[in-house]
Amino acid sequence: MRILVAGGAGYIGSHTVLSLLGAGHEVVVADDFSNARPAVLDRMRELAGVAVPFAEVDLTDAGRTDDLVAEHRPDAVIHFAGLKAVGESAAQPLRYYRTNLDATFSLLEAMGRHGVDRFVFSSSATVYGDHAPVPYVETYAPLAAASPYGRTKVMTEQVLTDHAAATPGLRVALLRYFNPVGAHPSGRMGEDPQGVPNNLMPFVAQVAVGRRERLAIFGDDYDTPDGTCLRDYIHVVDLAEGHVAALEHLDRQVTPVRAFNLGGGRGTSVRELFDAFCAVVGRELPHEVVGRRAGDLPAYWADTTRAAEELGWQARRSLQDMVADVWRWQSQNPSGYP
Repeated sequence: MRILVAGGAGYIGSHTVLSLLGAGHEVVVADDFSNARPAVLDRMRELAGVAVPFAEVDLTDAGRTDDLVAEHRPDAVIHFAGLKAVGESAAQPLRYYRTNLDATFSLLEAMGRHGVDRFVFSSSATVYGDHAPVPYVETYAPLAAASPYGRTKVMTEQVLTDHAAATPGLRVALLRYFNPVGAHPSGRMGEDPQGVPNNLMPFVAQVAVGRRERLAIFGDDYDTPDGTCLRDYIHVVDLAEGHVAALEHLDRQVTPVRAFNLGGGRGTSVRELFDAFCAVVGRELPHEVVGRRAGDLPAYWADTTRAAEELGWQARRSLQDMVADVWRWQSQNPSGYP
Protein backbone atom coordinates (compact mmCIF):
# COMPACT_ATOMS: atom_id res chain seq x y z
CA MET A 1 0.00 0.00 0.00
CA ARG A 2 0.94 3.66 -0.32
CA ILE A 3 0.72 5.24 3.13
CA LEU A 4 0.51 8.93 3.95
CA VAL A 5 2.21 9.38 7.33
CA ALA A 6 1.03 12.66 8.85
CA GLY A 7 3.62 13.83 11.35
CA GLY A 8 6.07 11.31 9.94
CA ALA A 9 9.21 13.31 10.82
CA GLY A 10 8.50 13.09 14.56
CA TYR A 11 9.84 10.59 17.04
CA ILE A 12 7.26 7.82 16.67
CA GLY A 13 6.35 8.73 13.10
CA SER A 14 9.91 8.44 11.79
CA HIS A 15 10.41 4.99 13.33
CA THR A 16 7.06 3.90 11.89
CA VAL A 17 8.12 5.08 8.44
CA LEU A 18 11.12 2.72 8.63
CA SER A 19 8.91 -0.18 9.75
CA LEU A 20 6.45 0.49 6.92
CA LEU A 21 9.24 0.55 4.35
CA GLY A 22 10.69 -2.64 5.84
CA ALA A 23 7.28 -4.30 5.40
CA GLY A 24 7.21 -3.38 1.71
CA HIS A 25 4.87 -0.38 1.76
CA GLU A 26 5.35 2.92 -0.06
CA VAL A 27 5.42 5.98 2.20
CA VAL A 28 4.78 9.69 1.83
CA VAL A 29 5.67 11.86 4.83
CA ALA A 30 3.88 15.10 5.69
CA ASP A 31 5.14 17.32 8.51
CA ASP A 32 5.50 21.01 9.36
CA PHE A 33 8.56 20.53 11.65
CA SER A 34 6.80 22.12 14.61
CA ASN A 35 8.14 19.27 16.75
CA ALA A 36 10.72 17.66 14.49
CA ARG A 37 13.90 18.50 12.62
CA PRO A 38 14.50 18.22 8.86
CA ALA A 39 17.68 16.20 9.47
CA VAL A 40 15.55 13.18 10.34
CA LEU A 41 14.67 12.84 6.65
CA ASP A 42 18.33 12.30 5.79
CA ARG A 43 18.63 9.71 8.55
CA MET A 44 15.55 7.85 7.28
CA ARG A 45 16.99 7.81 3.77
CA GLU A 46 20.32 6.56 5.11
CA LEU A 47 18.74 3.71 7.09
CA ALA A 48 16.10 2.72 4.52
CA GLY A 49 18.33 3.06 1.48
CA VAL A 50 15.65 5.03 -0.36
CA ALA A 51 14.51 8.65 -0.39
CA VAL A 52 11.10 9.10 1.22
CA PRO A 53 8.77 11.53 -0.59
CA PHE A 54 8.12 14.48 1.71
CA ALA A 55 5.73 17.43 1.83
CA GLU A 56 6.10 20.29 4.32
CA VAL A 57 2.45 20.90 5.16
CA ASP A 58 0.52 22.42 8.07
CA LEU A 59 -2.33 19.93 8.21
CA THR A 60 -4.68 22.43 9.81
CA ASP A 61 -4.72 24.07 6.35
CA ALA A 62 -7.59 22.16 4.73
CA GLY A 63 -6.73 23.32 1.21
CA ARG A 64 -3.10 22.26 1.42
CA THR A 65 -4.09 18.95 2.97
CA ASP A 66 -6.56 18.27 0.16
CA ASP A 67 -3.86 19.04 -2.42
CA LEU A 68 -1.53 16.61 -0.64
CA VAL A 69 -4.01 13.73 -0.69
CA ALA A 70 -5.04 14.50 -4.27
CA GLU A 71 -1.42 14.44 -5.43
CA HIS A 72 -0.27 11.26 -3.71
CA ARG A 73 -3.50 9.21 -3.68
CA PRO A 74 -2.64 7.10 -0.62
CA ASP A 75 -4.35 3.84 0.22
CA ALA A 76 -4.26 4.70 3.93
CA VAL A 77 -3.37 7.48 6.36
CA ILE A 78 -1.50 7.12 9.65
CA HIS A 79 -2.10 10.24 11.72
CA PHE A 80 0.60 11.29 14.24
CA ALA A 81 0.42 15.04 13.68
CA GLY A 82 -0.48 17.17 16.67
CA LEU A 83 0.65 18.90 19.84
CA LYS A 84 1.41 16.58 22.74
CA ALA A 85 2.70 18.24 25.94
CA VAL A 86 0.30 17.79 28.86
CA GLY A 87 1.53 20.80 30.84
CA GLU A 88 1.61 23.08 27.84
CA SER A 89 -1.92 22.05 26.93
CA ALA A 90 -3.18 23.29 30.31
CA ALA A 91 -1.57 26.68 29.64
CA GLN A 92 -2.64 26.86 25.97
CA PRO A 93 -5.88 24.86 25.68
CA LEU A 94 -7.31 26.70 22.66
CA ARG A 95 -4.12 26.11 20.68
CA TYR A 96 -4.29 22.39 21.47
CA TYR A 97 -7.96 21.99 20.62
CA ARG A 98 -7.64 23.97 17.39
CA THR A 99 -4.46 22.26 16.16
CA ASN A 100 -5.24 18.67 17.07
CA LEU A 101 -8.86 18.70 15.94
CA ASP A 102 -8.43 20.82 12.82
CA ALA A 103 -5.63 18.59 11.49
CA THR A 104 -7.89 15.57 11.89
CA PHE A 105 -10.82 17.30 10.18
CA SER A 106 -8.60 18.29 7.24
CA LEU A 107 -7.35 14.75 6.77
CA LEU A 108 -10.79 13.12 7.04
CA GLU A 109 -12.38 15.57 4.62
CA ALA A 110 -9.58 15.10 2.09
CA MET A 111 -9.79 11.32 2.45
CA GLY A 112 -13.53 11.45 1.79
CA ARG A 113 -13.09 13.51 -1.35
CA HIS A 114 -10.40 11.22 -2.75
CA GLY A 115 -11.66 7.77 -1.77
CA VAL A 116 -9.22 6.87 1.01
CA ASP A 117 -10.87 4.51 3.48
CA ARG A 118 -8.19 3.29 5.91
CA PHE A 119 -7.08 5.39 8.90
CA VAL A 120 -4.77 4.66 11.84
CA PHE A 121 -4.87 7.20 14.67
CA SER A 122 -2.14 7.95 17.18
CA SER A 123 -4.09 8.04 20.43
CA SER A 124 -2.87 7.72 24.02
CA ALA A 125 -3.40 5.88 27.27
CA THR A 126 -4.21 9.27 28.78
CA VAL A 127 -7.75 8.84 27.42
CA TYR A 128 -8.49 6.45 30.31
CA GLY A 129 -8.27 9.25 32.87
CA ASP A 130 -7.54 9.07 36.58
CA HIS A 131 -10.11 6.48 37.68
CA ALA A 132 -9.79 3.54 35.28
CA PRO A 133 -8.81 0.26 36.98
CA VAL A 134 -5.33 -1.14 36.26
CA PRO A 135 -4.49 -2.73 33.90
CA TYR A 136 -6.29 -0.52 31.40
CA VAL A 137 -8.58 -2.35 28.98
CA GLU A 138 -10.00 -0.98 25.75
CA THR A 139 -13.62 -1.55 26.81
CA TYR A 140 -13.38 0.85 29.77
CA ALA A 141 -15.85 3.75 29.74
CA PRO A 142 -16.38 6.59 30.14
CA LEU A 143 -13.10 7.96 28.86
CA ALA A 144 -12.19 10.96 31.01
CA ALA A 145 -8.74 12.38 30.25
CA ALA A 146 -7.43 14.83 32.84
CA SER A 147 -5.75 17.41 30.55
CA PRO A 148 -6.69 19.40 27.45
CA TYR A 149 -4.14 17.33 25.49
CA GLY A 150 -5.79 14.10 26.62
CA ARG A 151 -9.24 15.46 25.91
CA THR A 152 -8.22 16.21 22.32
CA LYS A 153 -7.49 12.49 22.02
CA VAL A 154 -10.85 11.54 23.54
CA MET A 155 -12.64 14.00 21.23
CA THR A 156 -10.78 12.75 18.17
CA GLU A 157 -11.65 9.15 18.99
CA GLN A 158 -15.31 10.18 19.20
CA VAL A 159 -15.09 12.14 15.93
CA LEU A 160 -13.62 9.08 14.21
CA THR A 161 -16.27 6.78 15.68
CA ASP A 162 -19.11 9.03 14.53
CA HIS A 163 -17.54 9.65 11.13
CA ALA A 164 -16.99 5.94 10.48
CA ALA A 165 -20.60 5.20 11.41
CA ALA A 166 -21.70 7.66 8.70
CA THR A 167 -19.11 6.56 6.10
CA PRO A 168 -19.61 3.07 4.65
CA GLY A 169 -16.34 1.23 4.07
CA LEU A 170 -14.18 3.39 6.34
CA ARG A 171 -11.99 1.40 8.73
CA VAL A 172 -10.22 3.07 11.67
CA ALA A 173 -7.73 1.75 14.24
CA LEU A 174 -7.27 3.77 17.44
CA LEU A 175 -3.85 3.01 18.91
CA ARG A 176 -3.60 3.94 22.58
CA TYR A 177 0.09 4.32 23.41
CA PHE A 178 1.54 3.91 26.84
CA ASN A 179 5.10 5.27 27.40
CA PRO A 180 7.22 5.15 24.23
CA VAL A 181 10.97 5.11 24.82
CA GLY A 182 14.03 3.74 23.05
CA ALA A 183 15.61 4.59 19.72
CA HIS A 184 16.62 2.97 16.47
CA PRO A 185 19.29 0.36 17.29
CA SER A 186 21.72 2.01 14.86
CA GLY A 187 21.87 5.11 17.06
CA ARG A 188 20.99 7.25 14.06
CA MET A 189 17.39 8.06 15.03
CA GLY A 190 15.83 8.78 18.40
CA GLU A 191 13.80 11.16 20.51
CA ASP A 192 14.89 14.79 20.25
CA PRO A 193 12.49 16.86 22.36
CA GLN A 194 12.45 20.60 21.86
CA GLY A 195 13.21 22.47 25.09
CA VAL A 196 13.03 20.73 28.47
CA PRO A 197 11.91 17.10 28.04
CA ASN A 198 8.46 16.28 29.38
CA ASN A 199 9.22 12.58 29.79
CA LEU A 200 11.56 10.62 32.03
CA MET A 201 13.80 8.76 29.57
CA PRO A 202 14.98 11.70 27.42
CA PHE A 203 15.55 13.74 30.59
CA VAL A 204 17.78 11.01 32.08
CA ALA A 205 19.64 10.75 28.76
CA GLN A 206 20.30 14.47 28.73
CA VAL A 207 21.60 14.31 32.32
CA ALA A 208 23.95 11.53 31.19
CA VAL A 209 25.47 13.69 28.41
CA GLY A 210 25.67 16.78 30.59
CA ARG A 211 22.84 18.82 29.07
CA ARG A 212 20.86 18.71 32.35
CA GLU A 213 22.31 18.99 35.84
CA ARG A 214 20.32 16.26 37.58
CA LEU A 215 17.14 14.22 37.49
CA ALA A 216 14.33 15.04 39.88
CA ILE A 217 12.41 11.95 41.00
CA PHE A 218 8.93 13.13 41.91
CA GLY A 219 8.08 11.20 45.04
CA ASP A 220 9.32 7.94 46.54
CA ASP A 221 6.43 7.33 48.94
CA TYR A 222 3.84 5.83 46.60
CA ASP A 223 2.26 2.45 47.34
CA THR A 224 4.54 0.65 44.89
CA PRO A 225 7.39 -1.83 45.43
CA ASP A 226 10.09 0.87 45.64
CA GLY A 227 7.91 3.90 46.34
CA THR A 228 8.23 5.46 42.86
CA CYS A 229 5.57 5.57 40.16
CA LEU A 230 5.01 2.58 37.88
CA ARG A 231 4.62 3.12 34.14
CA ASP A 232 4.27 0.88 31.09
CA TYR A 233 7.30 1.54 28.88
CA ILE A 234 7.36 0.33 25.28
CA HIS A 235 10.25 0.42 22.83
CA VAL A 236 9.53 2.80 19.97
CA VAL A 237 10.41 0.11 17.40
CA ASP A 238 7.86 -2.26 18.97
CA LEU A 239 5.37 0.60 18.82
CA ALA A 240 6.19 1.24 15.16
CA GLU A 241 5.66 -2.43 14.37
CA GLY A 242 2.29 -2.19 16.13
CA HIS A 243 1.25 0.45 13.60
CA VAL A 244 2.15 -1.83 10.71
CA ALA A 245 0.19 -4.69 12.29
CA ALA A 246 -2.86 -2.45 12.83
CA LEU A 247 -2.68 -1.09 9.28
CA GLU A 248 -2.46 -4.54 7.72
CA HIS A 249 -5.32 -5.77 9.89
CA LEU A 250 -7.80 -3.01 8.96
CA ASP A 251 -9.50 -4.96 6.18
CA ARG A 252 -10.14 -7.84 8.63
CA GLN A 253 -11.20 -5.61 11.50
CA VAL A 254 -14.45 -6.77 13.12
CA THR A 255 -15.91 -3.27 13.55
CA PRO A 256 -15.46 -0.01 11.61
CA VAL A 257 -13.54 1.48 14.56
CA ARG A 258 -11.42 -0.57 16.96
CA ALA A 259 -9.18 0.57 19.84
CA PHE A 260 -5.94 -1.24 20.72
CA ASN A 261 -3.60 -0.75 23.65
CA LEU A 262 0.04 -0.69 22.58
CA GLY A 263 2.20 -1.20 25.64
CA GLY A 264 4.49 -3.69 27.29
CA GLY A 265 1.82 -4.99 29.63
CA ARG A 266 3.77 -4.49 32.85
CA GLY A 267 4.67 -1.69 35.22
CA THR A 268 8.26 -0.48 35.51
CA SER A 269 9.14 1.97 38.27
CA VAL A 270 10.93 5.28 37.84
CA ARG A 271 13.72 3.94 40.07
CA GLU A 272 13.98 0.71 38.06
CA LEU A 273 14.33 2.61 34.78
CA PHE A 274 16.83 5.05 36.30
CA ASP A 275 18.96 2.23 37.72
CA ALA A 276 18.92 0.40 34.37
CA PHE A 277 20.11 3.56 32.61
CA CYS A 278 22.91 4.08 35.14
CA ALA A 279 24.01 0.47 34.57
CA VAL A 280 24.26 1.02 30.81
CA VAL A 281 26.11 4.33 31.21
CA GLY A 282 28.42 2.78 33.80
CA ARG A 283 28.04 5.35 36.56
CA GLU A 284 25.52 6.75 39.01
CA LEU A 285 23.86 9.81 37.49
CA PRO A 286 23.06 12.93 39.53
CA HIS A 287 19.55 12.81 40.94
CA GLU A 288 17.42 13.88 43.85
CA VAL A 289 14.06 12.88 45.25
CA VAL A 290 11.61 15.77 45.47
CA GLY A 291 7.94 16.04 46.34
CA ARG A 292 5.17 14.41 44.36
CA ARG A 293 4.12 16.12 41.15
CA ALA A 294 0.49 17.15 40.85
CA GLY A 295 -1.50 14.83 38.60
CA ASP A 296 0.89 11.86 38.65
CA LEU A 297 -0.86 8.51 39.11
CA PRO A 298 0.87 5.91 41.31
CA ALA A 299 0.72 3.14 38.71
CA TYR A 300 -0.78 2.13 35.39
CA TRP A 301 -0.08 -0.30 32.59
CA ALA A 302 -1.83 -1.91 29.64
CA ASP A 303 -3.84 -5.03 29.15
CA THR A 304 -2.51 -5.99 25.71
CA THR A 305 -4.66 -9.09 25.15
CA ARG A 306 -6.68 -7.57 22.30
CA ALA A 307 -3.59 -6.51 20.32
CA ALA A 308 -2.04 -9.95 20.76
CA GLU A 309 -5.18 -11.86 19.75
CA GLU A 310 -6.41 -9.66 16.90
CA LEU A 311 -3.25 -8.03 15.52
CA GLY A 312 -0.81 -10.81 16.33
CA TRP A 313 1.37 -8.15 17.94
CA GLN A 314 3.17 -7.91 21.25
CA ALA A 315 6.11 -5.91 22.56
CA ARG A 316 9.32 -7.94 22.23
CA ARG A 317 12.11 -5.62 23.40
CA SER A 318 13.24 -5.49 27.02
CA LEU A 319 13.91 -2.59 29.37
CA GLN A 320 17.61 -3.21 28.80
CA ASP A 321 17.09 -2.88 25.04
CA MET A 322 15.24 0.40 25.59
CA VAL A 323 17.91 2.04 27.73
CA ALA A 324 20.81 0.71 25.66
CA ASP A 325 19.30 2.07 22.44
CA VAL A 326 18.54 5.45 24.04
CA TRP A 327 22.10 5.74 25.35
CA ARG A 328 23.53 4.79 21.95
CA TRP A 329 21.40 7.50 20.32
CA GLN A 330 22.09 10.20 22.91
CA SER A 331 25.82 9.50 23.28
CA GLN A 332 26.31 9.63 19.50
CA ASN A 333 24.05 12.68 19.18
CA PRO A 334 24.48 14.64 22.43
CA SER A 335 22.66 17.68 21.05
CA GLY A 336 20.07 15.66 19.14
CA TYR A 337 19.62 16.10 15.41
CA PRO A 338 21.67 18.81 13.69
